[in-house]
Parts: sequence; structure tokens; C-alpha cells
Amino acid sequence: MTGTGTLARLSIFPLPGALLFPGLQLPLHIFEPRYRALVTDALARDRRIAMIQPRGTQDDAPLFTIGCVGHIDQVEALDDGRFNIVLEGRSRFRLIRELPATTPFRQVEAELIEDDDDEALSAVERASFEREARRFADAQGYSVDWDSVARLDDISLINGVSQIAPFDAAAKQALLEADGLEARCELLIQLMQFFGRHDGGDDNRVTLQ
Repeated sequence: MTGTGTLARLSIFPLPGALLFPGLQLPLHIFEPRYRALVTDALARDRRIAMIQPRGTQDDAPLFTIGCVGHIDQVEALDDGRFNIVLEGRSRFRLIRELPATTPFRQVEAELIEDDDDEALSAVERASFEREARRFADAQGYSVDWDSVARLDDISLINGVSQIAPFDAAAKQALLEADGLEARCELLIQLMQFFGRHDGGDDNRVTLQ
């Protein structure tokens, strides 16, 4: 359940493999000069940094369409100019176009996506998800505090698992792009079922490439 939002100029951090979901936190160690400049600029303005996946490893790689705006919630400035920061996900955004920029970091025009903060799963959907999550955790040998999980609201649960699950970046990008809590929950279940059947090897992550 999403709506269209306002347009915004966003400074982006296209870091491969680092995805942020609304309501979740992402710790980052900032050491490259261009991204130290990005953090310095964000701290002087609105503390916003937009995380989005690049479609390649080159500096000017094309970008995926959907990302997440983060707010610098915690910051530690180190003596040598590096930063340790914690971003808190605020809202997804839809890329419209990349903007010409004189800054060392890239900037885009984007539409902020107004996700429904009151979305909830049905009792059947929640039970189905928790059942599959238990199977997945048991199969992977994860230790989970299920009492704490039971106390999470539906959005925190689904977004939290989406961000921390051991899937590859393509799978997590698909989760971020899923429109609505129910769709994201259904995709998570499918990914856990697929991963649960994966027969191992040197790289056990789900791959949707």
C-alpha cells in the first residue's frame, strides 16, 4: 500500500551490497574522500544520505530504481577524517534521474515513496511467516530469541528480516522493491523456502541474478 510522494534532490551512497530498509539501522565506516565529503555535507544540511544499489562496480554505474533515504542517527568523527555513522531508514524512494553535480558524490532527483506505516499482516500471514522463519533458522543453525520476535510489529519484523537475511544483493533489492508489506512477506517466504532447499557449496547465498 504505497502512495506517491514529493520530489527531492538526494545525495546518494551507491554502495554494492549495503541495503537499508525503512525503520532499520545500517552502520557504516566512511573512509573514501568523496563519501567523507558526502557525510560532511549531510551533517551541515539535513543529515540525509540516500542508499541505492549500483548495477555495476564502476564509479558511474547505472543505478537501480528503488532505494532508501537514511538519516544520520549517530556519528563518530575520527581524527584522520574518517567517520563511523549509523543510518536510520526513513523512506523508500524511486529514482527519476541523475542530476549534474559539482560535488565529488553523485546526486539524483527522486520521488519519496509514502509507504503505509499502519500496514499489518493477517493472523494467518503472520503465522505462516513465523513458521517458515523457524524452519529457515533451524536449517541454518541460527539461534533466535522467538519471544522477542513475537513482540515485534509486522513492519519491523518483515523489514528487519529482509535487511539481515543472508541473501545476495539482488534478492534484497527485490525485497526492497516489493510494494506493500504483504508482497514483501510473500517474497521473503519464497526466498527462505528456496534457500532452505539450496544444497550448499562454497557460497550458500540465494542468487537471483
